[in-house]
Amino acid sequence: MNIGIYIYDQAEVMDFSGPFEVFSTASRVCSGGRPFEVFLIAEEPDAVTARAGYCVRPEFSIQNHPALDVLVVAGGDHTQEMHKLPVLSWVRDQAAKIELLASVCTGAFILAAAGLLDGKKVTTHWEDIDDLRTQFPHLDVVENVRWVEQGNLFTSAGISAGIDLCLHIVSQLENSELAEKTARQMDYRWIKNPDI
Repeated sequence: MNIGIYIYDQAEVMDFSGPFEVFSTASRVCSGGRPFEVFLIAEEPDAVTARAGYCVRPEFSIQNHPALDVLVVAGGDHTQEMHKLPVLSWVRDQAAKIELLASVCTGAFILAAAGLLDGKKVTTHWEDIDDLRTQFPHLDVVENVRWVEQGNLFTSAGISAGIDLCLHIVSQLENSELAEKTARQMDYRWIKNPDI
């Protein structure tokens, strides 16, 4: 499966690096071959400067990337991304084609601006809960959870919660044994989501 992670200037580093590590590690430790090909996508093919000056070059742009099975939208300073019509149009287009759509942290604002969260239960970073409720009052924003699952749409809380969510996605797309093996290889204590 092709896993695309959307990044942009001032994206939160762990919001994309954490999920990247989960899917790449899952492929590395999977005994039955490589279930995931994971890559970074940005609006343009140029280098992106994430938070704290962390510079990374995406493999693809939104105009030129392989067909996706899963799209993960990173959080960070999302304000400009919410108003980029080509980006929002691309996210909507991908949502109609892919098997699974997810956001990490404030990536939920981008999905909401694209009209993909209307009437759904969602979450984001604890510090941004009130802003998400205010800006998008038609969403059912919940707090004190690691992630929210609504059919094939997932939103996670802040930063490290994206790792927990992506381990859950691995368990759904493959199996829980691979997700547990991945978490162990990462030496990561996987926080599984409580019922909400």
